[in-house]
Amino acid sequence: MLQAQEHAWVYFKDKPNAQIYLNNPLSFLSQRAIDRRDHQNISITTQDVPVEDSYVLSVKNSNGITVKATSKWLNAVHVFGSETDIANLQNLTSVDSIQFANKNLAVINTSTSKLSKVSKINKFDKEVSSVYNYGQATNQTEMLGVEKFHNTGIEGNSMQIAIIDAGFYGVNTASAFSHLLDNDESNGEILGGYDFVNNTSNFYTHTGTTHGTQVLSTIAAIKENEFVGTAPKAKFYLFVTEDAANETPLEESLWVQAAERADSLGVDIINTSLGYSEFDDSKYDYTYADMDGNTTFITRGANIAAEKGMVVVNSMGNSGNDTWHYLTAPADANNIIAVGAVDANEDIVGFSSFGPSADNRIKPETLAQGGSVFVVNENNQVGISHGTSFSGPIISGAVACLWEAYPNKTSLEIRQMVIENSKDYLNPTNQRGYGVLNISSLAPQLFLKNLFKEPPFYIVHSGISGDIEIRLMFKNDEVTIQVFSALGNFLADKKLTKRNDRLLIKSLSPGIYYIKYQYKGKSEVMTLFK
Repeated sequence: MLQAQEHAWVYFKDKPNAQIYLNNPLSFLSQRAIDRRDHQNISITTQDVPVEDSYVLSVKNSNGITVKATSKWLNAVHVFGSETDIANLQNLTSVDSIQFANKNLAVINTSTSKLSKVSKINKFDKEVSSVYNYGQATNQTEMLGVEKFHNTGIEGNSMQIAIIDAGFYGVNTASAFSHLLDNDESNGEILGGYDFVNNTSNFYTHTGTTHGTQVLSTIAAIKENEFVGTAPKAKFYLFVTEDAANETPLEESLWVQAAERADSLGVDIINTSLGYSEFDDSKYDYTYADMDGNTTFITRGANIAAEKGMVVVNSMGNSGNDTWHYLTAPADANNIIAVGAVDANEDIVGFSSFGPSADNRIKPETLAQGGSVFVVNENNQVGISHGTSFSGPIISGAVACLWEAYPNKTSLEIRQMVIENSKDYLNPTNQRGYGVLNISSLAPQLFLKNLFKEPPFYIVHSGISGDIEIRLMFKNDEVTIQVFSALGNFLADKKLTKRNDRLLIKSLSPGIYYIKYQYKGKSEVMTLFK
């Protein structure tokens, strides 16, 4: 009798060549990824090392087994095969334990911490109907106070965001995204991507949905006088992990693969508008008890992503009006930002999923507009859509601006700033969580008064710490900066270049300062009022 085919995760005992990798971290992490860890005092560990190739090969060569995905963080492979063939993998000396996605099947060995279950992406909210002038995006941007950051030149310029979604068709043709494809990183750029569902580097292929295109638009699109996203000059990686036509446990594993890729590239922020609790085959379904921050494979991956120093932003889900009205994985993960949805008047929309997590942590961490929200579609048209799928990325753009303004903060400190600047922070509820984000009070102030002409740099000032930072305006310029007090005391001297484009002066007292700069053979003096 032919056995049903099952999804399962196979965990390995170790990584026998880990030390060889750890001796050469650039063999598996980019310099940017290493720098992000160094900045936040995060160690590079065996968890970061790739899965042992020979272990994966031994599983691939086993009878009746197909390897669908690999996770270095969880030291596991996602396999597909009959229950018997999967169970036989326990005979491999490298295998530690096996977890079936079907909860009715027994765990084989239990030394690995528990895994399991997912809820639908809600396939996918609703589709589109057919300083900036934000146009139709004004309300959803100014609700958060993001325009205050844009007015000081902070538009996500130094931040990298990975969007993990379902399809990005039209991004490479719609003019609203053209600034991301001009090979000029100073005004934002798409740095790369991958379609993990179809195993292709062509991540612009039509996958049956343009959901990811619309998600990206809320952060990055620019249509003059019609629409501007919340971090239009950020840099992006676009990853497809969601199979629009099917809902299977494999999508969890593909998401973790994409998150690992994002980490290794040095990404700062991961945005996901996906959520799992129900599958096409109900034997894989999760329960609310599984939304405990430690059960589902995707949630465990999201936990690790946050531990690596990235800010993970995930939509809460659109099940608020359904029998299942709870959040979905990985919104239940620890130390991420789960985002619910309000309308233009900041009233909660009924479809926004409820918290708390099953272990009683407040969810969502914040709210943004997701009811009657404006997006740009693959045809370059601005239209209205609905869903936490869009409130999430709107928040991701705000996070990018916030972290750019406070580059010395850790990812967890940025997350805490988001929570504490959400309007219901002192009085959270199950559906609103900590409330609507407003970061206007955190915006740096531009105090530069120009005596002559527009300089090739800009200055941001932190009202909290008293620091000022002078930043190169265009990446290919070179400017020598000297800073003096009103009494003529010398404070700083630095040449700003593409690779060293910022000058930080800490704890500067209020007063008048002078900036002398040399640029293209000419010298200018400017006055800074702080």
